[in-house]
Amino acid sequence: MAEDKKLGRIEISPHAISTIAGEAVLRCYGVVGMASKNLIGGLADLLQPERWGRGVDVQVRDGQVSVDLYVVIQYGTRISEVAHGVMHGVKYALEQTLGVPVAEVNVHVQGLRMSNDTQ
Repeated sequence: MAEDKKLGRIEISPHAISTIAGEAVLRCYGVVGMASKNLIGGLADLLQPERWGRGVDVQVRDGQVSVDLYVVIQYGTRISEVAHGVMHGVKYALEQTLGVPVAEVNVHVQGLRMSNDTQ
């Protein structure tokens, strides 16, 4: 993403945008982690924090940001409520940080994680 000003040009890499989005996702209630967008054998692979970027896909078109998020949600939570919370939280974080409109935030639930005491 690039923005031209009188003094010069500001460029924000998709990696930086995905870092902001990934941090915002993990602050949302009900999310236990990010998952790879490519399911391995139908199973979600919960990513380590240093690899969250693999669970975020960023597209920049016409100065607007579109984000696809691949998440793992806590079993027993209302999936639709958690997903809407993620959408709003990420949109807010990106718009506040970048100062540009976010066209869409798509949440792909890749799996559910049961807590240790219910397994």
